[in-house]
Amino acid sequence: MGDLLAPANTIEVLLGNEAVARGALEAGLNVAAAYPGTPSTEIGEALAKVAKRVGIYFEWSANEKVATEVAMGAAWSGLKALTMMKHVGFNVASDAIFTLAYAGVTGAMVIVSADDPHAHSSQNEQDNRHYSESVGLPMLEPSNPQEAKDFTKEAFELSSRYRIPVMVRTTTRISHQRGPVRLGEIKAGFSKGKFVPPEPDRYLQVGAIARKHHAELLGKLKEISLDVAPSYTKVEGASDAEFGVITSGVAYAHAKEALKLVNVDAKILKLGMTFPLPKKSIGEFLSSVNTALIVEELDPYLEMRVKVIAKDYAPEVEILGKLTGHMPRVGEYTMRTVLEGLSKALGVAPPVNFAEIDRRSSEILKKVPPRPPVLCPACPHRSTGYALRRAAGRAAFMGDIGCYALLFQKPFRVEHVTHAMGSSIGLANGIDVATDQDVVALIGDSTFFHAGIPALINAVHNKRKMTVVIMDNRITAMTGHQPHPGTEVNAVGDEAPAIDIEKIVRSIGVDYVKVVDPYDHAATEKAIREALKHDGVSVVITKRECALLTVAKLRRQGQKIVPYRVNPDKCTYCRVCINTFACPAFVDTGSLVEIDPTVCFGCGACVPVCPYGAFEPQEGSLNWREQKIGV
Repeated sequence: MGDLLAPANTIEVLLGNEAVARGALEAGLNVAAAYPGTPSTEIGEALAKVAKRVGIYFEWSANEKVATEVAMGAAWSGLKALTMMKHVGFNVASDAIFTLAYAGVTGAMVIVSADDPHAHSSQNEQDNRHYSESVGLPMLEPSNPQEAKDFTKEAFELSSRYRIPVMVRTTTRISHQRGPVRLGEIKAGFSKGKFVPPEPDRYLQVGAIARKHHAELLGKLKEISLDVAPSYTKVEGASDAEFGVITSGVAYAHAKEALKLVNVDAKILKLGMTFPLPKKSIGEFLSSVNTALIVEELDPYLEMRVKVIAKDYAPEVEILGKLTGHMPRVGEYTMRTVLEGLSKALGVAPPVNFAEIDRRSSEILKKVPPRPPVLCPACPHRSTGYALRRAAGRAAFMGDIGCYALLFQKPFRVEHVTHAMGSSIGLANGIDVATDQDVVALIGDSTFFHAGIPALINAVHNKRKMTVVIMDNRITAMTGHQPHPGTEVNAVGDEAPAIDIEKIVRSIGVDYVKVVDPYDHAATEKAIREALKHDGVSVVITKRECALLTVAKLRRQGQKIVPYRVNPDKCTYCRVCINTFACPAFVDTGSLVEIDPTVCFGCGACVPVCPYGAFEPQEGSLNWREQKIGV
């Protein structure tokens, strides 16, 4: 991590997300709230680490809607507030955000949407530029870490000037790119504001009031389009070129590099504000070229709007992009993607022999073993998956968003669905209505707090027959171990009351509730079998902390992590361990199964899996199962 608090007028190498955090601090941030979600998580991580030192308030909220409303409350009290989320998190927050655009703010508020082209860590490639236009949020799109810092700071200034929330839209390559950033002065800190609506009906969005505020919003956006958006445009390249490229965000960097390689006179229009668009600037650029290639990831958002502008300014210009088949709509752009599209648009051969590169790459890949994502060694979810496969193998499994989504893979195959946060329990409601099958919903502790509780209430009230397995690993593990309402500390490490999942479930009215240690395979399997027989909603809570947390604690205590071993005299090479448990520490030698000592954490969860008792501790092994370490 770069030094987020380095002095002004110095250059620091920052992650794009860290640069966003620094920009907020330079803007005078007071309050920030978020729910972790890749690729936005590091913004909150960075702020959590410095919050006490700079005197700001930061929290990891229960979900994105709550985080947005925390920031709204602060911005309505005259403070500067920030909330950030991944693209699908915006869906959760959107109910509050749509009306917020009408209401405006009295302080300032910035909303960061981190999109994920190529769905590196997401369930879709949703393009949130559409949200900015649909909601009515001015939107800035940085193309590198320096702009991520600068645009975030400027977004606060725009929000304060126009009393409107402003959106900063990043993508994975901006969020996770490192680059040199020249720093400004930090002005962040916290002081109490005062909630005083600027006029009595400002926050009452009903009927005629909402219509009035809608008209005000449209007026603000028109003014921003004319007065602000043009300042975020930049034209580069040969002034007399007849071929132009219109682009924004990280696609700008790829386009600039690709143009150097094709060695053709061209010019680029770079857009930093992509809603509202600077129509006059775009129109004048179109009037100066014969052909314009639109380079943007995901949807033809710019392309369609540029075509509309061209109708008034340059109806004869040829506009190329996704709609003409020159650029792809799926996946993340690379320099190659843009170079191939650019070459196609110019009618020239690519200056790089991609066919030969592909041939060489395929030859190399044939020699490299596949490396699918796997659950970590000692992961308690592996033990839960093992017990589920044995106890409920024929059930319909509704999965959710978290590390345990990997249980869809062999040998477990206990996730038929991975859809959206909290959807496992909601979908199980519907499957139970529609079928006579056993249905099992799998959900993690953080996801349960985020969006699982309402669906569980629905199931109890409507007398559904279903089993919910809540895999409580005591942290938000998938995004890097952020706290949640069930942990004993908050975002900045202070002691906090932990909300008990078992008590919540019982208070809802669930009759069958069992809390088990997933390392105890027999007890977990028994609890699941009993739950499936229960006539109504049943809940099994598998409770053991994330193995990475356990290992870190043990090492801090000076404990040595001693791996287990396979007794070669007992191993019959039946491969039951590999075919049913699949710990990444297992090594198939072709005649025996061995344990890789560099991978094994010494948890002992594998011991009951072997029918011949071949897994044995070595001297100094801790055996987490017997000592209840991490429970």
